[in-house]
Amino acid sequence: MTPNQHPSSNSLLMTIRKPAFCRRTLGNAWAVAALCAGLLMIGPAWATPTAAVMPAASDAATSVSNPYGLAALWAQGDAVAKGTLLILVLMSMGSWYVIFSKFAAQTKMMKFARAAQADFWGSGSLQQATEALDPASPFRFIAEKGLEGASKHDGLLGTVDFNTWVTMSIQRAMSTVQSRMQDGLAVLATVGSTAPFVGLFGTVWGIYHALVKIGMSGQASIDKVAGPVGEALIMTAIGLAVAVPAVLGYNWLVRRNKAVMEEVNAFGAELHAVVLASAKK
Repeated sequence: MTPNQHPSSNSLLMTIRKPAFCRRTLGNAWAVAALCAGLLMIGPAWATPTAAVMPAASDAATSVSNPYGLAALWAQGDAVAKGTLLILVLMSMGSWYVIFSKFAAQTKMMKFARAAQADFWGSGSLQQATEALDPASPFRFIAEKGLEGASKHDGLLGTVDFNTWVTMSIQRAMSTVQSRMQDGLAVLATVGSTAPFVGLFGTVWGIYHALVKIGMSGQASIDKVAGPVGEALIMTAIGLAVAVPAVLGYNWLVRRNKAVMEEVNAFGAELHAVVLASAKK
């Protein structure tokens, strides 16, 4: 290549290479611009969910009101639903009253039994021993009936064997004490067996009215179904809450009654033997 031709060849090469270089430069510039624009768009997108979630979480934390509780059940219920709820409340109050009253009576009964075992048999006579007992003690009642049976063995009653007659008198007195001890247990048995069905009746009635309202509104979405049905199911829960303490209290009091009756039966057997021995003397 000659010196004259060198500049022209160089200028030709520069002419060919310059557009390619410019194209590469412009392409890189566009890529950088697109990347920056993408980062600017992604940045708010990342920040938006956080900003949206935080108020929702705070709203969920502050929203504590329940529109489907007992207050709504009472406010929206009809006369049948309110009457069923009142019946369950009365059954619960009655069962708890029986549980506490019978527990107090059984505790007092055990106290009378300890007093009878400690003081009755050390007296000089049956009359003195009977008068030494507390007037409210059932053991005094049994002793008085035994003495009364022994003193009234005359006339037509005199034809009955003395042993049989005294046994009958003491046994009737112990049966009376046992029947008094069982007072109120029938209430617990009735509440324990019927309260779940009363609650189930309230649930069925509530679901019926909920379905009627849903049918009239023509909407079967979850918010229209869950609320009324949940309110109706509260009745079943209340019925179970009333029945379970009644059943447990009934079994507990029956077991305590058996322990008390063991003391009564032992006292009656010893009294029978003492009355027979006193009559022979």
